[in-house]
Amino acid sequence: MGLIEEKGRKSRKNKNIQRTVLSVVGIAGILAVTAMAPTVFQALPQIMGKKRYKLAFEARNAVDRLVIKGYVRRVRRDGKTYLEITDRGRQHLRVEEARTRSPARAKRKWDGRYRLVMFDIPEQRKSTRERLRRLMIEFGFMRLQNSVWISPYDCEELIALVKAELRIGSAVLYALVDQIEQEYRIKEHFGLS
Repeated sequence: MGLIEEKGRKSRKNKNIQRTVLSVVGIAGILAVTAMAPTVFQALPQIMGKKRYKLAFEARNAVDRLVIKGYVRRVRRDGKTYLEITDRGRQHLRVEEARTRSPARAKRKWDGRYRLVMFDIPEQRKSTRERLRRLMIEFGFMRLQNSVWISPYDCEELIALVKAELRIGSAVLYALVDQIEQEYRIKEHFGLS
């Protein structure tokens, strides 16, 4: 396995741990830090074979990254430390949930219209622009140009969630289109008749 493949695998695993920790805290709303570790261990059966202390270390690192991202916060009550999900964390969970049930991935009856998502995000927010492009791929959109993506399925709610999550409301336009040039490429891509 190459170095790049190994880093990619570790990055995906770290994101999965963060997602699981955030989901556990999101479901509970607030969770004692001491209760978090056993809960996370039960929620991560795919990491079997590792020592319990290694999992605890990875869970603590995931919590620290979630705090830095602003998805959870530590609060003290009655001498105990708790993790509490933030509004930003809830928003992120909604986007993650939307990713798993992406309209473009679920084959549904096509209504004959296309959904265009166009964006113009300044260079100062390059990482946000790249994250949006990755999300468009994950959601099953087809890239027409670097900042123009298309889907044949209704995804207005999904785009609204992404705009709120990334804080890019005015930089993204959503449009319904009845006709588009080179339509045969799009139909072929999505398996439409």
